[in-house]
Amino acid sequence: MNLSLENAFAPPLPVACALMGVLGAMIGSFLNVVIHRLPREQSIVFPNSTCPRCHAPIKFYDNIPILSFLILRGHCRACGARISPRYPAVEAVTALLFAAVTWHDGWSFALPFDLALAASILALIFIDAEHMILPNAITYPGILFALITRAVVAYLTGPAHFDDLPQLITLFPPAYPVWLVSLIGAAIGALAGGGSLWLMGFLWEKLRGVEAMGFGDVKMMLMVGAYLGCRLTFLTILLGALSGYLAGISLMLRRGSRDLQMMLPFGIFLGSGSIISLLIGTRIIDWYASPFP
Repeated sequence: MNLSLENAFAPPLPVACALMGVLGAMIGSFLNVVIHRLPREQSIVFPNSTCPRCHAPIKFYDNIPILSFLILRGHCRACGARISPRYPAVEAVTALLFAAVTWHDGWSFALPFDLALAASILALIFIDAEHMILPNAITYPGILFALITRAVVAYLTGPAHFDDLPQLITLFPPAYPVWLVSLIGAAIGALAGGGSLWLMGFLWEKLRGVEAMGFGDVKMMLMVGAYLGCRLTFLTILLGALSGYLAGISLMLRRGSRDLQMMLPFGIFLGSGSIISLLIGTRIIDWYASPFP
């Protein structure tokens, strides 16, 4: 079976990217609620958004993504308190990310699944940056979502969407349905992501006597690994480790310190690496594996 949203409605790709960008800004407004409330163990549904300082309810016309911040010049209409620039930043980044994912996927059946993954990762990045935690309320459902996606998308569209599946399917007898092989690939990817990260942290703690990373990073990579598959998961970890190393060196130079025990929110770098892997990871791997002229 091969279903595609193009059969029902297929706008030109630039139009689709623009539409998804607008949707992304709206989703980014919701992500701001998640980023603010979830670490504080507050409901993300009730009550309606209020000013953190004066607790005045935010009117609908003051809650338009990006534009309201610009119109209000970054201040609450009721009390004049400064609004964190993180709010329009999340909305703008989500809009750009949704447009990029749409450009990558086209108007396809897999598009909403990739958008949901990207939004979840973005929320984790900003939460980890602010609170240095990766909430189970996102990672646990994310693992289940990854498994469901791997089965449903593979069943409906075939193996082409997932980086690992075309190669993996050749290793199993033809009697194995593609959705089952996709789930096996998800299990391998989750083990590659969460398992390898846990092993590195375990060995580092045994050798150095200090905790290298929290279990939040492991659970995040279980989710990412199950969705992206083994190859893109290893690329995600490589990109995350490299960018985290460069950020750590830069921070040490800025502070004039040689303390290697500085705590960095590793979820930021793993999340960024996973988004890069989702968008262009297959091209990076194919380029690296191709013979040099």
